Amino acid sequence: MVHLPKPTCHEAASVTAKTVPVDPFDLVIFGGTGDLALRKLLPGLLRRYADGQIPESARIIGVARDTQTDAEYREKVEEALTRAIGDDAALGARVPAFLAKLIYRSLDATKDEGWDEFGALLKEYQDHIRVFYLSTSPSLFVDFCTRLRDQGLHEGAARVVLEKPIGKDSASAAAINDAVGAVFAEHQIFRIDHYLGKETVQNLLALRFANILFEPLWNANRIDHVQITVAETVGLEKRAGYYDTSGALRDMVQNHLLQLLCMVAMEPPAAMQADAVRDEKLKVLRSLKPITREEINQVTVRGQYRAGASGGVAVPGYLDELGRNDSRTETYVAIKAEVDNWRWAGVPFYLRTGKRLAERVSEIVVSFRHVPHMIFDESAGPALPNKLVLRLQPDEGVKLWLMIKDPGPGGLRLQHVPLDMSFAEAFGVRQPEAYERLLMDVVRGNPTLFMRRDEVEAAWAWIDPILAAWDELREAPKSYTSGSWGPSAAVALVERSGRTWNEDSN
Repeated sequence: MVHLPKPTCHEAASVTAKTVPVDPFDLVIFGGTGDLALRKLLPGLLRRYADGQIPESARIIGVARDTQTDAEYREKVEEALTRAIGDDAALGARVPAFLAKLIYRSLDATKDEGWDEFGALLKEYQDHIRVFYLSTSPSLFVDFCTRLRDQGLHEGAARVVLEKPIGKDSASAAAINDAVGAVFAEHQIFRIDHYLGKETVQNLLALRFANILFEPLWNANRIDHVQITVAETVGLEKRAGYYDTSGALRDMVQNHLLQLLCMVAMEPPAAMQADAVRDEKLKVLRSLKPITREEINQVTVRGQYRAGASGGVAVPGYLDELGRNDSRTETYVAIKAEVDNWRWAGVPFYLRTGKRLAERVSEIVVSFRHVPHMIFDESAGPALPNKLVLRLQPDEGVKLWLMIKDPGPGGLRLQHVPLDMSFAEAFGVRQPEAYERLLMDVVRGNPTLFMRRDEVEAAWAWIDPILAAWDELREAPKSYTSGSWGPSAAVALVERSGRTWNEDSN
């Protein structure tokens, strides 16, 4: 493995983005006692506060139906922060000051009680940017937005953040977008996909559009295929009720994987401006070749995990965790997708995601074509294709696999080795997590890394026929053992064309 040289402290400081404070704001988290708030949002805000990005006058308001005092809420958040930061003493020292910013309000979107007092609380600081984060069931999005409108909190420098999933299909997504759009203007609506906040995803744009090396090769003439993998080792955890009505296609493919596909396949935008970037992503979504019922079993695979082992520990199967004898919900999906345009015609995009897989990893693999003519004899070994691997998690970084000569005398032997750039090693600083960056982008009013309404609708337009075909066929998902890489049918999906999944974690 070839490692890129680590920059000196001066070099790292010169290329690492500076922390720029945002304007004063009030951030309201509807669902403030939920898993997302306690595990991701609040720890992320703590880190931004510790780095000096959040002004002292900012307020963070947790909202849920539970009745509790500010002190009780702060105690609950402190427990979550302690788990999140571990033994980071410097960050721990900032916790008391951060907790002082927290306010709690008990509210029910379906009841009138408390909303007038809540409105008065927000209006105490008329000059603050207002961010409303809907970390709740999508069924409550409309109710919350209506309440905010009734209190006059939707005007001016107000933004609303919508967590996925936005609907279960095109019709329900359109209904949510219509109702939220009746309260907030499109520029105020931030549909969040935290994968777009990951350092590697944004580095994909830098690799393509800030280097002359890749873009001339970024087409069907030089690229053989692309793989996008989002693999989890966990099972249902606390999401059984939601997940069994959703499944992997709605939960992961419709948003995360399709957004990653767009970042790989998009044309160069005219500028790094929000609508210029999102216009190009929309073109990709509209260029996706529809998957018909007749070919559904040739280009898609559905799976569901059974009992096995994860990390050397025995784990139950999906139905055991669900507490039911039967379910056709998929916990694994593999799809062979095609982008029907001049740049990508004939290049398959293999998408796969699943739970209880062998390894927790999210990555994009761009596999280039073989050299057109092999000049070395058989004793040199095979010349394997170049690969560009972008690792989103864990250990964010970029690898470029090249063929080189194996050092030493005795003839020429070829070796396939990576130029490896780990962001942690190369820059020597902690990279902000996705939610940290995206929350600050909302406060700034920068929608570049968020989905526009027409993107959501175009993604559902491609997903809906797949769901309809599966529903019509009524076939059970293919079983796979927990701790494996999924059903054998997913292996066959790529091997039919002489390719293999990338499972090299080194």
